[in-house]
Amino acid sequence: LFFLTLTSPARLFMTTEFASRLLQALGSECVLTQPDDIAPWLTDWRGIYRGNAQAVVRPRTVEEVSKALAMCNEAGVAVVPRGGNTGLCGGATPDAEPTNVVICLDRMTAVRSIDTVANTMVAEAGCILGNLRRAAQDADRLLPLSLAAEDSSQIGGNLATNAGGVNVVRYGMTRELVLGIEAVLPSGEIFHGLRTLRKDNTGYDLKQLFIGSEGTLGIITAVALRLYARADVRSVVLAAVESPAQALELFERLFAKCGARMQAFEFFTGDCLDITLKHAEGLQEPFDQRYPGYVLLELADTTDEAALNALLESVIGDALEDGLCVDAAVSASLAQLQTLWKLREEISEAQRADGPHLKHDISLPIEHIPAFMVSAEARIRAVEPGVRPFIFGHFGDGNLHYNLSRPEGAPTDWAAKAGYALTAEVLDEVMTYGGSISAEHGIGQLKLQDFKRLKNPLEQRMMHDIKRLLDPKGIMNPGKLLS
Repeated sequence: LFFLTLTSPARLFMTTEFASRLLQALGSECVLTQPDDIAPWLTDWRGIYRGNAQAVVRPRTVEEVSKALAMCNEAGVAVVPRGGNTGLCGGATPDAEPTNVVICLDRMTAVRSIDTVANTMVAEAGCILGNLRRAAQDADRLLPLSLAAEDSSQIGGNLATNAGGVNVVRYGMTRELVLGIEAVLPSGEIFHGLRTLRKDNTGYDLKQLFIGSEGTLGIITAVALRLYARADVRSVVLAAVESPAQALELFERLFAKCGARMQAFEFFTGDCLDITLKHAEGLQEPFDQRYPGYVLLELADTTDEAALNALLESVIGDALEDGLCVDAAVSASLAQLQTLWKLREEISEAQRADGPHLKHDISLPIEHIPAFMVSAEARIRAVEPGVRPFIFGHFGDGNLHYNLSRPEGAPTDWAAKAGYALTAEVLDEVMTYGGSISAEHGIGQLKLQDFKRLKNPLEQRMMHDIKRLLDPKGIMNPGKLLS
């Protein structure tokens, strides 16, 4: 946790003088400098991190972003880009330095164009993801990026963290949906890469440097996105399985039979169902008995609901006969579909209601997930026998949310005291399988120490070289990712 630090009168004078220059250059509607006005921008939504800043800049245009960055770069003032503040790793929260300037694009919310011939959308970085999905739907198209926080996260932040979500198994991560970007470099120069071309083979794909960079190279101000045909015909099945290995066999069968119609393949343990039924309202036991694990599969298509349902029922029926699952419930209505999804979507809130816990957003080669779940549990129980794992996630793309709750009766500060030792065990085990310590949440400040410890040294050096080239004064988002 970060707290306010005492500074010398000279430092305070310097801070006030630069904030006054920002005010003069950009206006009081754009620049906040009073402590009460700045305070809401200094914490993450989980309340774990808190930092300081001398000003918050809320530009309306890319030119205002450019002017603010150029001024900060000239003065050597650190800049913290901020989106919808839905991140889980503290990547948009400033550090303790009182001279920080937070730049938030929440007023840059224009949808510049929707093209239903080329199937593209151009939108400014402050647009709420859910609003963009609805705008695409109104144009009879689909923007497939879908997250639990989509009605508060901003598309610029989605790009900066390369967000994932539930549809990755079919449409890929955020970077696979991006055709072009507009971004402002620390120098104030504007990168005009907002192209909607499907093919542009003219050297390095520079936009990809900014996607997943967590605001350490510049600020994304607009994006050109791919759109798809609306897949309004949906069918969902909840299948009970005896083990993760059985879930993997079921995935192989369903992928082979359903192909591109497979939109999501989620997994959660029986313990996750227990805690969700305990804390979430309006949910009931899906089956007559409890099982070790559950798979939530969604198929989606553009037409012919009867054919889609028939396909799902046939494939699941064969899977039951062949012992690839032990029970199944297929949605017969939109209400049932939403109820089945709620069993998966309420897990995070249920665990938060249960008390402090450790979150691990990891990815693994899909074929190694069952073995990892066995070996990781043995490893953590050797350190903390009473720990309670709650494991769920996007099984179809190899992403697990491997969360650990405190032993029954443990004090509420358990996570703070035992957290790093257990996290190190989990992440070390991930690396033995060739996995990643961050699947879709990024590094931020939460995983910085483990990133430095576990990321390949050559890859780290290359990243630092790119950082020095684009941000030679090191003003962009200090204390995150590469600090």
